[in-house]
Amino acid sequence: MLRLSILILCLLSCKPATTLTHEAMTADYSYHTLEVDGNVLPYRMLLPENYDKNKAYPLILFLHGAGERGNDNELQLVHGSARFLDEVERAQYPAIIVFPQCAEETTWSGYLWNDGDIDFNHDSNDSKLVTHQILIKALIAELNQNYKLDHHRFYIGGLTMGGMGTFETVRQNPGLFAAAFPICGGADPKIAQELTGPSWWIFHGEEDEVVKSAYSAEMAKALKAEGADVQLTMYPGVGHDSWNQAFAEPLLMEWLFGQRRIENKNH
Repeated sequence: MLRLSILILCLLSCKPATTLTHEAMTADYSYHTLEVDGNVLPYRMLLPENYDKNKAYPLILFLHGAGERGNDNELQLVHGSARFLDEVERAQYPAIIVFPQCAEETTWSGYLWNDGDIDFNHDSNDSKLVTHQILIKALIAELNQNYKLDHHRFYIGGLTMGGMGTFETVRQNPGLFAAAFPICGGADPKIAQELTGPSWWIFHGEEDEVVKSAYSAEMAKALKAEGADVQLTMYPGVGHDSWNQAFAEPLLMEWLFGQRRIENKNH
């Protein structure tokens, strides 16, 4: 259900349009928390149907937008979680799907908004950046310890704040991911040389007034210049809510699960 406020849906507080459907969806994602040095990372996880603990599965990590921050361990499932519940695709592409939740007043990447402009400067001393990248690393380590994962097929995606976090998480974990799909995000094109490991499918709405589509276009151009495998999909007439179109892409899962990490690729 579209509302007038959808343009800023991921930068302000947002809730699912329906409760019953959302409750039914979230029931399939098990509830977990991770604590590192007093910092707590809530996350929800979807295991494959007929999960076999002796089988290695791909891992998909998805980073939500700013509107889903908090500690309820639920809001992060508002966007995208339904796509991974598709019965046909879930049977065809069994994987472990993880949706962590970022705390209020923090970000996945340390980037800051200022009246539509985004400061992509990197500050290794920024506690907002350090804390959540440490938590993501710890989460991946915990998943590696508790589940058998296919290390050639680690995937990451995210929308708006999580799209920016997708670029940053790839940067912080060189050689880890086989594919990345940021939606209405962005990063500093100067770091493109650090992001050439995975294959990229970048999405953005051309009319986005919250996170400028130029941010994605510039990153795609910079990645291509560095020799990365990258494709860019721009949606004409679409604003900030381009995640709806991205998650409706019929070939998204086929593309994603077709990517495999090549040992020592560009590292």
